[in-house]
Amino acid sequence: MNHFTTDLDKNKANYVPLSPLSFITRVKDIYPNYDSVVYGNRSYTWLQTYNRCTKFASALSKQGIGLGSTVSIIAANTPELLEAHYSIPMTGGVINTINTRLDAETIAYILEHSDAKLLITDTQFSPTIKKALGLFGKKIPIIDIHDEQAIFKDDEGEKIGDWTYEEFLEKGEDNFQWSLPEDEWQAISLSYTSGTTGKPKGVVYHHRGSYLMSTGSVTAWNMPNKLTFLYTVPMFHCNGWGYPWTAALIHAKVICCRYIVAKDIYNLIDKYKVTHFGGAPIVLSLIANADENDKKNINHKVYVLTAGAPPTSAILEKMDNLGFEVMHVYGLTETYGHILQCAWNDSWNNLQNAEKADIKSRQGVRYPNTEEVIVADPETYAPVPMDGETMGEILIRGNVVMKGYYKNKEATKLSMKNGWFHSGDLAVVYPDGYIQIKDRSKDIIISGGENISSVEVENVVAKHPAVSLVAVVAKPDEKWGETPCAFVELAPGKEATADEIILFCKENMAGFKRPKYVIFGDLPKTSTGKIQKFELRKKAKEI
Repeated sequence: MNHFTTDLDKNKANYVPLSPLSFITRVKDIYPNYDSVVYGNRSYTWLQTYNRCTKFASALSKQGIGLGSTVSIIAANTPELLEAHYSIPMTGGVINTINTRLDAETIAYILEHSDAKLLITDTQFSPTIKKALGLFGKKIPIIDIHDEQAIFKDDEGEKIGDWTYEEFLEKGEDNFQWSLPEDEWQAISLSYTSGTTGKPKGVVYHHRGSYLMSTGSVTAWNMPNKLTFLYTVPMFHCNGWGYPWTAALIHAKVICCRYIVAKDIYNLIDKYKVTHFGGAPIVLSLIANADENDKKNINHKVYVLTAGAPPTSAILEKMDNLGFEVMHVYGLTETYGHILQCAWNDSWNNLQNAEKADIKSRQGVRYPNTEEVIVADPETYAPVPMDGETMGEILIRGNVVMKGYYKNKEATKLSMKNGWFHSGDLAVVYPDGYIQIKDRSKDIIISGGENISSVEVENVVAKHPAVSLVAVVAKPDEKWGETPCAFVELAPGKEATADEIILFCKENMAGFKRPKYVIFGDLPKTSTGKIQKFELRKKAKEI
């Protein structure tokens, strides 16, 4: 008889499912009067935020939102989006944050595929949302976030919902009795990411993984309690890297930043003495290369996380000179965000700046909340030599790997073949164990921190009447990290200019996805007719 298993079962006294929702109950009990969220002329304490979340959850429940209900939200970085990360899961529902930069067709697809039961939308995006709802073709309850501090253009700002956010909030009851999930494997969020098919795939997170990502971030980034966090990372992206939940864990003050412009970022850092923020390399470039009139002298240490395409050494050096301490991290939507970090070693302090920047551009080593990461042959699973030269695929195993792709059994099975999550990223390992990406087997382009499917862009370009064949690859870009570059073979007797192709794309896809360069000519192919994209990448770098 094994006495360690006999009569030692899980019960309510010794086992509670992990959920980041527990963080907000603790913070409102212990630090009720600490600032939680500041946005322009609006500010809340953690007790006020908790009360708003529970009241909104009550209103959602009255509207029929419950266990497994998808609630979609398209919003800028405002208090409403942070609150939604609590209020929606409090009902047992699943928060589906949608990229605000997507085109109407893709938004309509997501609403349909996600089985959205309710939509919360910022009125700044109403022109695109109205078009998306027309394509969606179904009646769905809509809540408007009408932000009086937004800067509206043209036909933006129209209220298209059944209620405003504040009106809907008032429908709820105070002291709504919500509960933690019965099972920590229960879904908490649904995020869509571009795949190699060109169609977005729905990535499902569970409560356990979101809890562990939040706690792991605190350890990996040495985040102290009561810090001030500037929200420049879009909260729609991997649930804002999990920081809506991390903020409650460490009773941080969150400063919302709606528009990512250098002047606003500098002003907010200076005004609120911001200590931490994150952003794609393009945000770093924006800050480092800002007009001198927009800059502020930063007289305190500011810690920065960057992810996406590796930042250039020049940008890292500029950020360092401005007083920002940057750490490069790596992750995917499928891993709740960052799971590798370029953890700094004190022995590197005396290196030249260029050498430091080279090390900082590596993706690094695994996070405390990441059990296993290897670079290996994806067929044999044999780890590559730690020589900094031999390439293999990054394979991941741990509690912060997604549940799977929503309603896509085959894609889920393929991505987790043989007990490893296959990232599709090709990398090398240095002798010190630090990983560095060299290529992307999925041909995903990372522009401004956003993933762009080359196949999706190709599908649009191919619809132009003058195009016979097209291949899209990433072109390195100082500002965006990478931008799409289209190589086009024209149909016999047809003519088109690069501007015409780009304009055609502008009319048929989100602006950030369209190619910035179009090159005409015969595409290199193998004997079987397969396009040799590696040759095109070489050409793109030379342009």
